[in-house]
Amino acid sequence: MKAFITRRKSLLVAASAVLALSLSACGGSGGGSTAPSSGSAPFTVAQNVSITGSPTFDTIKSNGKVRIGVKQDQPGLGFKDAATGEYSGFDIQIAQWIAASLGFSQDKIEYKPIPSANRESAITNGDIDYYVGTYSITDKRKQLIDFAGPYFVTGQGLLVKKDNTSINSEKDLSGKNVCSATGSTPIQNIKANFPSTKTTEFDTYSQCVEALKSGQVDAVTTDQAILLGYAAQEPDSLKVVGQPFTVEKYGVGLKKGDTALRQFINKMFTDGGSTWQKIYDSTLGQSGTKVTQPAVDNY
Repeated sequence: MKAFITRRKSLLVAASAVLALSLSACGGSGGGSTAPSSGSAPFTVAQNVSITGSPTFDTIKSNGKVRIGVKQDQPGLGFKDAATGEYSGFDIQIAQWIAASLGFSQDKIEYKPIPSANRESAITNGDIDYYVGTYSITDKRKQLIDFAGPYFVTGQGLLVKKDNTSINSEKDLSGKNVCSATGSTPIQNIKANFPSTKTTEFDTYSQCVEALKSGQVDAVTTDQAILLGYAAQEPDSLKVVGQPFTVEKYGVGLKKGDTALRQFINKMFTDGGSTWQKIYDSTLGQSGTKVTQPAVDNY
């Protein structure tokens, strides 16, 4: 992957709680979870949709449902509550928005958690119709699949305690103790480019967060979007500081060559700024961090 950050998202399974979100999808247990209706749909379901020249949309129409690849272990982004089977988060709502724009309500969505290493094969093999889950757009991946978006731009960031006033960005890390997952690219980046910074490593990011809250470390580092999820869980005790100091653009993974669907989703993003903002405000925005919707890349 071209970006600095390795996506160790499976490490987030131990995250302590799911965000309480106003808009969420519901799913059953098992590998693929079909979301039952949750009363009034949060997104208006489009009628009489037609996308000429999109084999993916043809498949969706034929199946009568949308199969969406997602993450299920990232608080605030893509998270499945083990007790209720309920999916929630920014990425989940982006996925729902796309489905509604295609003419499919939440009860016609099948969520399929896909490990990061299997995303391209799941798309190319037709196991899913599209993928939404902290999926970084890279030139290498674009050789195999296409991307709509980006719908979010992030990068390596820093999470600190709410009352911390000494760390405001990566420029303030000298002499500080920063935690990340063992062997991850974020911790390697700190070691390589911030030699005066001490490092602590754990198997999971949630262990780093606990070490931060106990005062064992001064900051936690990984994708800022993931850190926003933790901050949104505990906004009274945690905060994200500074700007990302690497760049990752999250996109919607699509089958290679489905230009019609890619352009359809890009137009939805471009025209739907107010919807995007509502999604962000109800999920990652609960952390208190303000961001701007990125412009799409109509390559």
